[in-house]
Amino acid sequence: MGNVFRCYVEKRPGFAVEAQHLLGELRGPLGLTGLTGVRLLRRYDVEGVSRAVYEAARTTVLSEPQVDDVWDEAVPEQDGAWDRLLAVEALPGQYDQRADSCAQCIQMMTGGERPLVAAATVYLLTGSLTDGEFEQIRGYLVNPVESREAALDKPDTLRRQYPEPASVPVLEGFTALDRAGLEGLLEQYGLAMDLGDLAFLQAYFREEERRDPTLTEVRLVDTYWSDHCRHTTFSTHLDQVEIGAGPVRQAYERYLAARVEVYGQEKAARRPQTLMDIATIGAKTLKKRGKLPELDESEEINACSIHVPAQVDGQEQDWLLMFKNETHNHPTEIEPFGGAATCIGGCIRDPLSGRVYVHQAMRVTGCGDPRTPFDQTLPGKLPQRKLAQTAAAGYSSYGNQIGLATGHVAEVYHEGYVAKHLECGAVVGAAPARNVRRERPAPGDVVILLGGRTGRDGIGGATGSSKSHNQNSLTTMASEVQKGNAPEERKLQRLFRDGNVTRLIKRCNDFGAGGVSVAIGELADGLEIDLDAVRKKYDGLDGTELAISESQERMAVVVAPEDEAAFLAAAARENLEAYRVAVVTASPRMVMRWRGETIADLSRAFLDTNGAVKHAGVCVSAPKPEPDRKAPAERSLRDVAASLKCASRRGLTERFDGSIGAGSVLMPFGGKYQRTPAQAMAALFPVLPGQTTDQASVMAWGFDPDWMSADPYTGAIGSVVTSVAKLVAAGADYRKAYLTFQEYFEKLRQDPARWGKPFQALLGALDAQLGLDCAAIGGKDSMSGSFLDQDVPPTLISFAIAPAKAGEVLSPEFKEPGHPVYRFGGAAAGDYPAHRAAWEAFYALCRAGKVRAAWAVEAGGVAEAVMKMSFGNSIGFQADVDAAAPWYGPCSGAIVFELEGEEFLPGMAWRIGTTTQEPVITIGEDTASIAELLERNEGVLEQVYPTQAGKTEKVEAISCGERAPIVCQSRTARPRAVIPVFPGTNCEYDTAQACLRAGIQPEIVVVRNLSTDLLAQSAQALEEAIRRSQMVVLPGGFSGGDEPDGSGKFIASFLRNPRLTDAIHDLLRDRDGLMLGICNGFQALIKLGLVPYGEIRPMDDQCPTLTYNLIGRHQSRYVTTRVASVRSPWMLKSQVGDLHAIPISHGEGRFVAPKAVVNQLIAAGQVATQYVDGAGVPSLDIDVNPNGSIMSIEGIFSPDGRVFGKMGHSERYGDFVGRNIPGDKHQPLFESGAEYFK
Repeated sequence: MGNVFRCYVEKRPGFAVEAQHLLGELRGPLGLTGLTGVRLLRRYDVEGVSRAVYEAARTTVLSEPQVDDVWDEAVPEQDGAWDRLLAVEALPGQYDQRADSCAQCIQMMTGGERPLVAAATVYLLTGSLTDGEFEQIRGYLVNPVESREAALDKPDTLRRQYPEPASVPVLEGFTALDRAGLEGLLEQYGLAMDLGDLAFLQAYFREEERRDPTLTEVRLVDTYWSDHCRHTTFSTHLDQVEIGAGPVRQAYERYLAARVEVYGQEKAARRPQTLMDIATIGAKTLKKRGKLPELDESEEINACSIHVPAQVDGQEQDWLLMFKNETHNHPTEIEPFGGAATCIGGCIRDPLSGRVYVHQAMRVTGCGDPRTPFDQTLPGKLPQRKLAQTAAAGYSSYGNQIGLATGHVAEVYHEGYVAKHLECGAVVGAAPARNVRRERPAPGDVVILLGGRTGRDGIGGATGSSKSHNQNSLTTMASEVQKGNAPEERKLQRLFRDGNVTRLIKRCNDFGAGGVSVAIGELADGLEIDLDAVRKKYDGLDGTELAISESQERMAVVVAPEDEAAFLAAAARENLEAYRVAVVTASPRMVMRWRGETIADLSRAFLDTNGAVKHAGVCVSAPKPEPDRKAPAERSLRDVAASLKCASRRGLTERFDGSIGAGSVLMPFGGKYQRTPAQAMAALFPVLPGQTTDQASVMAWGFDPDWMSADPYTGAIGSVVTSVAKLVAAGADYRKAYLTFQEYFEKLRQDPARWGKPFQALLGALDAQLGLDCAAIGGKDSMSGSFLDQDVPPTLISFAIAPAKAGEVLSPEFKEPGHPVYRFGGAAAGDYPAHRAAWEAFYALCRAGKVRAAWAVEAGGVAEAVMKMSFGNSIGFQADVDAAAPWYGPCSGAIVFELEGEEFLPGMAWRIGTTTQEPVITIGEDTASIAELLERNEGVLEQVYPTQAGKTEKVEAISCGERAPIVCQSRTARPRAVIPVFPGTNCEYDTAQACLRAGIQPEIVVVRNLSTDLLAQSAQALEEAIRRSQMVVLPGGFSGGDEPDGSGKFIASFLRNPRLTDAIHDLLRDRDGLMLGICNGFQALIKLGLVPYGEIRPMDDQCPTLTYNLIGRHQSRYVTTRVASVRSPWMLKSQVGDLHAIPISHGEGRFVAPKAVVNQLIAAGQVATQYVDGAGVPSLDIDVNPNGSIMSIEGIFSPDGRVFGKMGHSERYGDFVGRNIPGDKHQPLFESGAEYFK
């Protein structure tokens, strides 16, 4: 059947982690107890290679002999092998990372043309299943938005024939349509605009253009004016405002006064009142009052931006700190993995387009109770558990691959989010201000598109997010969800980190909602866009699709014509496609041409009208009776610990890489036991390798859906106050804080009462801004949170950010027993003078070095505060007998803190108790051990976000004190290390920094694989770099996205190139060289044979390897490792028994090998390091050994010790990194490597 090779790959028993977890899901939450077994096979079809190449790829790329069984063409049908079969594949046109990485891997291996690859997953089910139950399984495994059931027959070819797209039609007679005709057009094309907009468009073409529009023009305008792109709901004129007496009425009057202060009496009277005006008037007022000295302003709006003076290498520099929040609620609701992945992808690209390096992210999500049984799922909906789990997998997969530290993860629960999921990300980026050039584009300037190619994924995303969600959404909105390609976006990150490149850019826009029509259309008033120049993922796209596709990982930049060549060359060096697609013109019109025809020609003035003016009325009803805060549902420590609201999110958080970038000042969970959640995230500014700084950013959030539902006005105040209080508790100065808001509300329609909810919430947020002198300088609104008759709760999340010195950042875990504990503040939510006075006094105590730990009180009250502060180091708390505190209810702005000594702070702070050696918490007569409370707290979500897996027994400590006998004959004072960067590598900067600190000169070589010529050039460049270096260091990352179905294959495939293999062997055998692989680099070393064998060799089923963690997910946290052997140059500065606190971040770190091989490694001194507990004892317990590695092995040597592979990220250290994690974080590997050559 043609030249298509097919194979099936299955993990052997003991390695089939995914299949075992799926069986548990289907039998447990889905309730299919008749199901007795699940086998999961990867099916690969490969075309465009010879049989010899296929055979080589079969056991190196498509499978691993150590852990996989592989069959050609068909799976042997043994008697009773399975009872049901289901094959699933990605929808045509959707990005499939597994198939793409597989094709790239094979090309890496051969150096030839990239083959065609198709991938599918085949499920073999055993047990007694009815047809109805099998349909349940099909519905669980096949989401029609992104996948379909795959055919079982092998195709003759993988080449697809795409029909020639038809010319873009002109909508003849459009300008003459009556009302019924316009309504029919709205329905026919599924437009998001309303009848008023369409009539406005009709009038424009009839009266100004005097012609009928093309379909492209209608689609383009529909996208351009969508609520997503143009904030239509927020810009609606509020003509009638009805508010009774009370706080909201008073707040409205303060808003009206602020309008007069900012605009003047005459302009304020003429200017329409809108939600957008309420959202932005606070910043305008504070700016007018001179309260925003750090604000960065420009015509180009990419993200919120402030100036921060930063000390870099001892000299003050002007830096831009940018931050942005984004939601992807509608896409995540219907396709959780892709929707959440592209939420963070799009969020990153906003400040990235502002030319800063995005270095930290936060995720705040909302859903219904994820423990809800599957049979209670609403028709047309995904189960809340599956939605929440899959969205977390998508966001973390993208963020982890691109190399972005996720510093904080939170999830709120409210039945309203069953209407539509909340998927919100916030990011922080920074760069020297001198790297950011901002100029208005001039006629003749060139618009360059760079990054990914264009396909049908994401078409209609902007307009789709503006539509109501209904029961048909899962089957009708497939094209609206984009698919993310994180390795591609990583290349953009690298390119934009180079100031020499960013200084060429006059203006930049990312490709988010609206595609070319918006991303390029917003860059200048006059543009001529050549759609034929836009490179496609596949043929068959018509001009309209090219104009509005929201395919991800693309940027549009404006450069002067004389800078075009330099910019294109820089992009090529980073393995990025870049090419001219448009020119700036003097005529203020957007013109698009395709196949020699003009398919769009619109005036800028018309586009910028944003459509017909919308009008609405507002009615603010009296708030619901305020909940009795003195008698909450939780009335004891055990109640608080076991509540869903206060439950530990550790099982969720650990799947997000929190340490990448070697700049995380706080890890998400801190203390010796890593059980106290940090309330804020903090990270160092992303200086270049070789530079140092102590300047950090701190970000926190505030929001309570229950409070907002009861009273949107006061609830929004609480959001702002809580977000700022968390900054203060983290050691920041609230006077330097800035805000950005995320608004998410129901479809407002024309119901004044519904409009009243965001109206009063924004008034509350405005009051808080003016009361605290903290401005919201940005935000994002999502106004379609409805499903049939269900609505999301009123949602206003406040994100607060402030600059801080890293050495002054506080963490919340109690540090020592015997210290007094106080409560600061806690006035009424709107008592801003009291909050400010308390926070200023607290900040003074922090600056004096007296505060050891602090927690901003949230919904669980002071009891939750002391409980969670106790978890991290298992330090108890004894409440004072006469302590008066809101133990079991919210207390806005209050901070609980551990003090070094006693302080007298009358009227502002109250002593509430003492930290104790005994791991017990006592409040009055309520006493509970920390162990019991922690078990309850982590047990709430254990079935949704597991933290436990594997065995718990201890294992033998390994010791080999014999030093390596090898001596370097070719000494040099400053050895060179080559660091190859593959698509998906993300630790190269951290690795280069570690090299420079140790006196090693790093050389980064980017492997380019956009063509066979570039691949050959890359092989030559890497070979030459190896031959002039003394070391090769393979850094961490997700080469090829850890696909196909296994990590490190990308790197291993490339390094098996004979020239590169020879260069590596020459380095190790003849030139006294060394080699180090960390995480993904270790995975490559072991799959090449360089560890434990010291050479690149074929693999067989007796070779050690690294495979999936037993818990079945990514693990990110710190571990303790013990040096087990010093028989390597990499251990010259270490001793057997040395303990180090090392961050790990991997999904495939479980070391496996036959017992005989393990014994040989131990006897030869090749087991370098083991996972141990705080006392240095190795164990299989997941708290010690995160992946279930045999004998707790973390790293191994080659026989002579020249090659070292390890999972822990020893390069991620620094003076201010991981301040809430105790232990020695500096493992002197790089210093030892440098010493060897001296």
